[in-house]
Amino acid sequence: MQSGISASQDLQDAFNDLVSSPSKRAVLASIQNEQIVHTNTISADNSRFQDDLQQLQSHISSTQATFVLLKVDSNAPDGYVAITLSLVRELGLERFRQQIFCTEASELTAEGWKRHEQHEALDAPLTEEESGLKGVKDAEAAESLGTQGRRGHVTGRVDVKTGEGVVEALELLKEEGCRGTVVQLKYALPEEVLTLDQSTDGVAPEDVAGIISTSEPRYTFYASPDPGAGIVFIYTCPTSSRIKERMIYSTGKSWTRTVAERDAGITIAKSLEATEPNEITADLVGGGQAAAAGGEGGANVGGEKKAAFARPKRPGRR
Repeated sequence: MQSGISASQDLQDAFNDLVSSPSKRAVLASIQNEQIVHTNTISADNSRFQDDLQQLQSHISSTQATFVLLKVDSNAPDGYVAITLSLVRELGLERFRQQIFCTEASELTAEGWKRHEQHEALDAPLTEEESGLKGVKDAEAAESLGTQGRRGHVTGRVDVKTGEGVVEALELLKEEGCRGTVVQLKYALPEEVLTLDQSTDGVAPEDVAGIISTSEPRYTFYASPDPGAGIVFIYTCPTSSRIKERMIYSTGKSWTRTVAERDAGITIAKSLEATEPNEITADLVGGGQAAAAGGEGGANVGGEKKAAFARPKRPGRR
């Protein structure tokens, strides 16, 4: 798995049983010792899956992440829903029609599911790229789902909670006098609020990597001193990051960029991803020839440059 954890054999066996058995409604799992393990199986006591959702309530904790593999009505497209973003590839992407990130137990009730389906019916099907650009614009509509949490799934309905000063700091990057300014954002946990970590002026391209955290993920926006380079968006996720941080930041990176473009009105010229901050070189952020070429080992996806992910390095603070 991309997050560094994997599904245990007992979870895979329980999931296969869920797929094949009409008497099973859901499989629950949690993270234990760097693995996602099977913790419980919910039986299908009713013909309508909404009537079985109440059984989940006693297994949902307000302090611990829970993965729920839920079998919906038999006439639903593709049959299964994974209320998580981490298991679908390993268990089989083709078996899941949605990925939903929930923060409130009330979302896993018949009434909560009804609101979810009503909201989904409002929009025509979109590609993943289209829905990613549209996600934050529809954040107000997502509030009608009756949750204060941040939701993420393939149709892109996400309510991103932002802290004080986030949009204002990003807006300043458009100013001519802010070339060389670095704005760093992070998630305040456990509330999962996107907050302003720091804003630093007068940073040369070769110094950008040195001010990014080496122990936690960060979203970094850099207004290059080179007018031709524009604003660079950088996502870093060090190997020393905690599992929950990796999951949250990986899920939130596209929505963070959308907040910047939509709410702050900035134009991102280049998007970079790296494991460790020291992979972010001056050429990549400064508009040099190496950046234009994509850099050694880099990727160019949809006009965006991505730094190659390196082998894990020993973490440390500067």
